[in-house]
Amino acid sequence: MARMDDAFLQPEEPTAAEAIAAIGEELEVFDDWMDRYQYIIELGRKLPPYPAGWQDEAHLVKGCQSQVWLAERAAGESLYFAGASDAAIVSGLVALVLRVYSGRPRAEILATPAGFLKDLGLIAALSSNRGNGVAAMVERIHAVAKA
Repeated sequence: MARMDDAFLQPEEPTAAEAIAAIGEELEVFDDWMDRYQYIIELGRKLPPYPAGWQDEAHLVKGCQSQVWLAERAAGESLYFAGASDAAIVSGLVALVLRVYSGRPRAEILATPAGFLKDLGLIAALSSNRGNGVAAMVERIHAVAKA
């Protein structure tokens, strides 16, 4: 059985900006959105296991079409996030968002607006409900960083 600490995503890149750049490069490899969607779904499958006990109202992100749960843990000035969704594509979007924000200092989180999702073409490629849900997830992460 996985430990609770294992649910929190560890950063792959040293900064949020480098994570965004890496995601952009990875998405550019694919010629069409169907291939990109498949890649994003795969990212979601690689998320650390999210504890079933955290799939509750307290961790539910409001404003998402699918169910999305988000948990956080502070370690010094940095915040680590764990997340999950009941939808495959949304799990992948959770993975992308956590890759950018998890393991970063509060100031860096707050200095990284959700605009990168639009810049990468992700918002335009999603239904408006899914786009709103991703934005709600980033808003929740920013609210935690401000607290």
